[in-house]
Amino acid sequence: MKTAKTIYYISTSLLTLLMLFSAGMYFFTHEEVAGMFTNFGYPTYIIYPYAIAKILGLIAIWFLGDSVIKEWAYAGFFFGVTLAFLAHVMIGDGEQMAAVLGMIFIATSYISGKKISNGRK
Repeated sequence: MKTAKTIYYISTSLLTLLMLFSAGMYFFTHEEVAGMFTNFGYPTYIIYPYAIAKILGLIAIWFLGDSVIKEWAYAGFFFGVTLAFLAHVMIGDGEQMAAVLGMIFIATSYISGKKISNGRK
């Protein structure tokens, strides 16, 4: 159980850093991000709401325990990171490594979190 908690906290912390970095870029380097979104074919008006959704998802993961909202937060991160990976691959800019790391952090955090919660029951 102690190993699962350690893995959970490390992977969730790394996921948090990645998502906060991403959301921070959306807020503080909006013009650069807008250019990337345009290259991906995404509308630029979703940049700020997406950044807010990332922050809310992190709050759900860290503070809501076992809830449906936490499950949806993980699902949202999974779909967002998967679409980011595919977008980077499709335009061929070679910037998909952060998305790969995101997938690893999401899966590790989710699975180890489930092990912890199942151990409590």
